[in-house]
Amino acid sequence: MEKIIFATGNEGKLKEIRDILGSEDCEVVSMKQAGIVLDIVEDGESFEENAVIKAKAVAACTNHIVLADDSGLEVDYLNKEPGVYSARYLGEDTSYEIKNQTILDRLKGVPKEKRTARFVCAIAAVLKDGSLLTSTETIEGYIGEKPAGTNGFGYDPIFYVDTYGCSTAELSEAQKNEISHRGKALRAMKQQMKERHIL
Repeated sequence: MEKIIFATGNEGKLKEIRDILGSEDCEVVSMKQAGIVLDIVEDGESFEENAVIKAKAVAACTNHIVLADDSGLEVDYLNKEPGVYSARYLGEDTSYEIKNQTILDRLKGVPKEKRTARFVCAIAAVLKDGSLLTSTETIEGYIGEKPAGTNGFGYDPIFYVDTYGCSTAELSEAQKNEISHRGKALRAMKQQMKERHIL
C-alpha cells in the first residue's frame, strides 16, 4: 500500500484530504503520525511557494510521497488580505473567532457587491524520485454580514457562496468537498498522480 504523508497537523484538513485522496491502495497520514517533527518557515510570497517549501522540507525526512498545501482567504476590498498570512493573521495564536470578527468589522457598511472574496488552495507533491507536482484552485464567494454554521473551520463561517446561499460552514462535508478550493485542488492533484500511475 502506498503511503502519502500530508504536511499538516490540522485534523479538519486531514479528514477532507482523506475523503478525496483515500483509496484501498493508499494511506494518508499526517506528519505527526509519520513521526516527523519540523518547524517549517513558510516565507514564500504565494500559496504555491509555501506549499512547495513545506513539501520539500518534509520530503527531506522520508522516502514516502509527500503532499503539502497552503491555503487562505483573499478579500478583494481589503487588498486581498489576509492572503498568504491567513493562518498568521493578527498573530499566530489569535482565534479564528477574533480573526473573523475583525474582517467583518473592517467590512462594516460595505455592500455585498464589494465584499467579493475567494479561498485559494495550492497543493505541492514531492514524489519518490524527487519530482514536483503542483495544483492551485479557488472557490469564489463573498464575506457575509455575520458568521454562520459549525461544519467548517477557519474562515468558513464568514465565507458565503451563492451556489448554496449560505456559508461554507453550513455545507455538508460532501457539498463542501465538491465545490471547495481544497477539494478541487486535491482532485487536480489526484488526476496528475493517476497519470503517473501513482494512485
